[in-house]
Amino acid sequence: MGSVRQMLVVVRAWLPDRPGALGQVASRIGAVRGDVLGIEILEAGGGRVIDELVVSIDDPGLVDLLISEVGAVDGVSVEHVRPIEGDRLDPDLIALAVGAELAEAEPADRPAVLCTGAARVSDASWSVVMRDAGVLEQFGEPPDLPWVQAFLDGSQHLDSVSSVDQSVPSDLVWAHLVRSGISVAAGRSDRPVHERERLRVALLGRLADALID
Repeated sequence: MGSVRQMLVVVRAWLPDRPGALGQVASRIGAVRGDVLGIEILEAGGGRVIDELVVSIDDPGLVDLLISEVGAVDGVSVEHVRPIEGDRLDPDLIALAVGAELAEAEPADRPAVLCTGAARVSDASWSVVMRDAGVLEQFGEPPDLPWVQAFLDGSQHLDSVSSVDQSVPSDLVWAHLVRSGISVAAGRSDRPVHERERLRVALLGRLADALID
């Protein structure tokens, strides 16, 4: 009989902001032989916390049971579950790596590094870097580019980090680089972008703005 391949999954869940809630979730994960390797708080407020838990599970056939067990905790709802590779265990290390690549790149290559880096930092399926209504760099398959440009042009007054503003698209993250006149946007369709992910892209934009002419 062949061995069962261990897999890593990210469980994104909404938890009540109360003592012991996370411990209950971890206990349910352990009940299906899952091991919690990492926890990240994506957003908190209104009595709720959005957590991402990186879980190692030794039987891919138990993923559905894992979702059921976590969702059975009182007040907890599972937003999304996805498999990941080992190099995505720590999103903050990914952000640091992108920042280092941006600093080390040749000046002419930095918009391209920013473009792919914004996608990596936000785990997005597409990204685009624009300036003066023109596309400097593109990754993946962005939606209608005139729409993206129109949104970026009209989003100067919006808070790119907070998710409270209901006018902010939940599947889009962006940053305006004021000094260099560049804007970067990235998006994905499978799950909403939350506050901590938006903050990483905003900080990446600040770094890029200091480096890009």
